[in-house]
Amino acid sequence: MSDIKVVVFGQKRGSELLGATREAFNIGRQLADKLGGQLGALVIGSNTADAGKQAIAAGADVCFTVEDESLEQFKDDAYATIFAELIKSKSPQVVLGVANFYGKALVGRVAGILGYSLASDCIGLDIVDGNLAATRPAYGGKVHQTVKFKSDIQIATIRPKIFAEATPDDSRQGTVEAFSPASRESKLQVETGKVETSGEISLAEADIVVAGGRGLKEPENFKHIRDLADAVGGAVGASRAVVDAGWIPYKHQVGQTGRTVNPKLYFAIGISGAIQHLVGMQSSGTIVAVNRDADAPIFNVATYGIVGDLFEIVPALTEKFRSELRN
Repeated sequence: MSDIKVVVFGQKRGSELLGATREAFNIGRQLADKLGGQLGALVIGSNTADAGKQAIAAGADVCFTVEDESLEQFKDDAYATIFAELIKSKSPQVVLGVANFYGKALVGRVAGILGYSLASDCIGLDIVDGNLAATRPAYGGKVHQTVKFKSDIQIATIRPKIFAEATPDDSRQGTVEAFSPASRESKLQVETGKVETSGEISLAEADIVVAGGRGLKEPENFKHIRDLADAVGGAVGASRAVVDAGWIPYKHQVGQTGRTVNPKLYFAIGISGAIQHLVGMQSSGTIVAVNRDADAPIFNVATYGIVGDLFEIVPALTEKFRSELRN
């Protein structure tokens, strides 16, 4: 019987673990300590030795690596098969992943392969009476429900930007071990891979998000959003309405059918606040809304609301932030 009580899937970019994965290591370490066992990790792809060392520094006791250049590009079927085999081999009680694009595709498959339930998009995790208790949004984010597992293996994904990142400690002692799965075959063939080099800040990793909606009236006016985002060092977001209208690419969409973001500061500019959008941003730390309609639903979740003409307010905010930064 393995002493590993918690296993985290270590998602990486190149040889670096993602910030959201470091959040998973932080909460995973806490859960493993409460269960009185070790924290394990799995890293797949190339440069796994470097990522494995980072996993140990982030709190893992042992990191299992599958070094395979053909798996450097994410392939959810092969990854899920490997992850499920590791779980069967090590018998952890808790399995954690990140509720981002890749994590949702991967961990759902793993739960299906193993035949266990999954608590997705969790905003709170704890051990209660020896089992995992997971808190997650439900009914479009209108309520938070806490579910308690009774199964032998308890699987959850965490919402990014909710938990603090693990503080790296290079002096931590741990083991990086090669894991040899019985199968690593994939039905997917990646023809090309493209790394974004635009210099834009990723929505998923941003501490500040500036999002625009139909109140901007026309796509050319999205420059006001980009200018403010540039002034505050934030990422550019958008409502579904403007994405559907072709004003801005889908990767910027915030909401139920887009990305869920949890920045420290969220600007909602010209966004009315339909429930589908609120689901994706209402857990942000501070929400600043600018809208000319005083009855817009966005003001119900806003920390600060400004009623007025965004074409006057946003440039003024942008200039103020730029001035403060210059000083």
